[in-house]
Amino acid sequence: MHHEPANYTCPFCEWLSGKETELKQNSDIVLQNNSITAFVSPKWWVNNPGHVIIIPNTHYENIYDTPDSLLRDIAVLTKQVAIAIRKAYDCTGISTRQHNEPDGNQDVWHFHTHIFPRHRDDRLYQNHDNKTFVPIEDRAHYARILRQALTSSNFSS
Repeated sequence: MHHEPANYTCPFCEWLSGKETELKQNSDIVLQNNSITAFVSPKWWVNNPGHVIIIPNTHYENIYDTPDSLLRDIAVLTKQVAIAIRKAYDCTGISTRQHNEPDGNQDVWHFHTHIFPRHRDDRLYQNHDNKTFVPIEDRAHYARILRQALTSSNFSS
């Protein structure tokens, strides 16, 4: 099932092709290899700063289109980033989310997985409408400490 509008310009693909914007900077990247990029999201929920998004470097609209081997690699990287977030952010839990199709709340038509740091009583799901885009410097700080955590855990690619 495809829901990507005609003439859709994918913000992830544009960024990966070298077009940085205020919302997508290379300094946001936590880990990147030939097939996958993990980066600090430009949009943060009020009590969960520094959440990470993992995307395939090739455009696939949703989970249905993404090759199984790539999904396995993304799942492994999701675990590695979750461990690094626990270490670097001193949080007490992790939530992952992945949305498909309009009724599944997908809003960017490029497969992606979210990894949220969680804290006791953070009300992540109740604060869905209480999110904002954050400055480049704030994202760069979280990306830097996550890169250090991944490197110290030997998770670099």
